[in-house]
Amino acid sequence: MAKADRFLKACKMELPDCTPVWLMRQAGRYMEEYRRLRERHTFKEMCQTPELAVEVTLQPVRRFDLDAAIIFSDILLPLEKMGVGLRYSDAEGPLLDRPIQTNDDIDALGPVDPEEDLPYVLKAIELTRAELDGAIPLIGFSGGPFTLASYLLEGGGSKYYRLTKGFMYTDATAFDLLMEKLTDMVVDYLNAQIRHGAQAIQVFDSWVGILSAADYERYVMGHMKRLFASLDRSVPSIHFGVDTCHLLPLMSDAGGDVIGVDWRVPIDQARESMGRSCAIQGNLDPAALFGPMRHVQEQVREVLRRVGGAPGHIFNLGHGVMPGTPVENVDVLVREVHEYGAGA
Repeated sequence: MAKADRFLKACKMELPDCTPVWLMRQAGRYMEEYRRLRERHTFKEMCQTPELAVEVTLQPVRRFDLDAAIIFSDILLPLEKMGVGLRYSDAEGPLLDRPIQTNDDIDALGPVDPEEDLPYVLKAIELTRAELDGAIPLIGFSGGPFTLASYLLEGGGSKYYRLTKGFMYTDATAFDLLMEKLTDMVVDYLNAQIRHGAQAIQVFDSWVGILSAADYERYVMGHMKRLFASLDRSVPSIHFGVDTCHLLPLMSDAGGDVIGVDWRVPIDQARESMGRSCAIQGNLDPAALFGPMRHVQEQVREVLRRVGGAPGHIFNLGHGVMPGTPVENVDVLVREVHEYGAGA
């Protein structure tokens, strides 16, 4: 049972037989089997068809010796059920047809019942658990409230988040109401995933790093504290953001059994800034996988050396696997973590 226990033991600050590893966006375009499936189905169709979502979830598990699977889905799917429209463009990424512009738009956001509105995600979790048959744990996930709010306000991705920050600064009361609604939705959604078999959950607050520490504390932190306090505590939770070196102590205080860190700060420094009461996940630069195999091995060992064999480390990238990543280098990474991490 050592392999099945590695990831969950690390989440609990226990020492497994070797360092566990999984990768954000470990299923995706860098894999030939994913691209073949994508030729026949749209991204949205794959997310909303449980059997297809299960297949994509399992593709990297079959290819690599990973210690956890993460359900194939998308953080924006619940927003569609709130009444804003959602479509995916190959050129522009996700786009919302009716982004929020006024207080009335916030009032008009409908509630989301995960059982009624997102049954395909919950069914995919059930089917994947059955397929995994206890070999490794399954992670469920949601976007963080601030990240979801930024999509709602910008209408899609953004470089400067001008609309998001402008709305936040102009009408803090309305922004707070938006965050309350999104926090309620995320709590319900994640607890539903746990009920249907997710053995850990991750909150992807991917874009919260655009905020200063003062703004995070004023506009976001209270909502994140409520979110993590409201989750089913029978499974571990992971709290992740990008470009959040300056926010790590606050994020740790906000909640999560594990804090995910990107590659912009050495992992030992990240741990010192947060304290050692929670586990840590990360933090190899995804671009390192485009170097030669020797470079991948060296970079993996450097992360593990900085951790120093301390309990509570889950190896991961600092963000998702990038399109075009050499599959053989992913395999090298996973093997190196297990071989070197055993004696780190």
